[in-house]
Amino acid sequence: MDHLFTVDGCSATPVPPTALAAEGLFERQHLQEWVIEHPAVLGEEVLVITSEFDRWADMDGVPARDRLDILGLDATGRLVVVELKRGTADRDVHLQAITYAALVSRFDLDTLAQAHRDFLKGRGESLELETCRQRLLEHVDGDWSQELLQRPRQVIIAADFPKQVTHTVVWLSEMNLDIDLVQVGLWKVQDQLVAGFTKLYPTPEVEEFTLAPARIETKAAAQKLEERSRARKAVHVLVEAGLLPDGTQMRLVPRHGVTESIREAIHAWVGGDSSRGAATWNNGTANQLTWEADGRPYSPTGLANHIFTSVTGRKAEGIQGTTWWDVDTSHVPDTVDPDDWAALAGLSLVRLAKQLSGSGKDWTTLHRVLASLPSGRWTTYGDVAITVGSAALPVGTHLSTCGQCPNPWRVLNARGQVSAGFKWTDPTRTDSPANVLAAEGVSFDTGTADPGARLPLDALKTLLDG
Repeated sequence: MDHLFTVDGCSATPVPPTALAAEGLFERQHLQEWVIEHPAVLGEEVLVITSEFDRWADMDGVPARDRLDILGLDATGRLVVVELKRGTADRDVHLQAITYAALVSRFDLDTLAQAHRDFLKGRGESLELETCRQRLLEHVDGDWSQELLQRPRQVIIAADFPKQVTHTVVWLSEMNLDIDLVQVGLWKVQDQLVAGFTKLYPTPEVEEFTLAPARIETKAAAQKLEERSRARKAVHVLVEAGLLPDGTQMRLVPRHGVTESIREAIHAWVGGDSSRGAATWNNGTANQLTWEADGRPYSPTGLANHIFTSVTGRKAEGIQGTTWWDVDTSHVPDTVDPDDWAALAGLSLVRLAKQLSGSGKDWTTLHRVLASLPSGRWTTYGDVAITVGSAALPVGTHLSTCGQCPNPWRVLNARGQVSAGFKWTDPTRTDSPANVLAAEGVSFDTGTADPGARLPLDALKTLLDG
């Protein structure tokens, strides 16, 4: 972030940058704590395992003095090594990060669980070692992989980076080492300090085109990492968009990573117990599927792997579990329109995510649009979704649960009818949206609103500018 402004209408006033040292802020006491409290600056779904880890020793048992700032674990099963500098990074900061990455690459589950327990204990949270082990296992999408642990990702956070570092990191990335550079900035806005974290490298384009490992000896691990990352991205898109309400019924349709004969074997196995082919979706957990057969939570890929192993007796390799689970459209959630829900038939989680790519939960914008809907006019869930960059189903779900949305009765389904999933957030209301619209001047013919009163999409979009 190069420039920061305070805004008052059409007037923007630059906010001068400051520095951590100038404000009396320190690396360990402040910057480190910010990152621990908000690990999202390290990437998606990173669990902090420990900080200031210094329990290294050589073969003679002599302790080393190296201190790892932060060690995390991401949902793909890779360790995240974090090096912090409150000012400009040293010219050899990347060498420190590489050293720590090499050291932790030999860690196993028990070592990490012990480090996590000690870390939590030092912060006033006492957990049993087995609980810590389970927390680490549940955080990873799929089976625990020692192979992926040996390929840590490195994140260097500093106020600035000398060219010796940036040039070297680019070259190391091309040589298949995964290193992120994140710049931390500090500003003072009306005596309030504001910190910002900006990922300088790699950019999304560089991640896509230059970080794909090419060496044969890294191919298997890189493929596994790519598959897990793709699966996590699909799940992340669905959760962020809020497309699937909690409790959505899912059904098993094995696709990616299995032969036709194995698919037939899985179908026969499910035929012996229908609960094996059913799961429910939960947005608020790390493992979004609860399997009906045992009541336990799994990630989509984790459950696909478990089913594959249960049927074949072999360890699953390379399955993209988000292709295995479809929405069971025979079970319609109360908060959605049946016609919209029926449109999801035959779509796997990954296909739903592709349709929703770029959608999000910008409900502030949604509220602005709804507040501007004029009396006597109506619009559709689909048009509202296009306007705010979301999709019809999450918009409908939000309207039925928010309690703060203005004018929800002015949003109808694509046929101009009140959605079967519409409900007032005030349970004491007994009137219908059609009654309210009729009182505003919108006529209805056999339950369908006058199409002439529908606000065109272009007019709806202009409401954001007003």
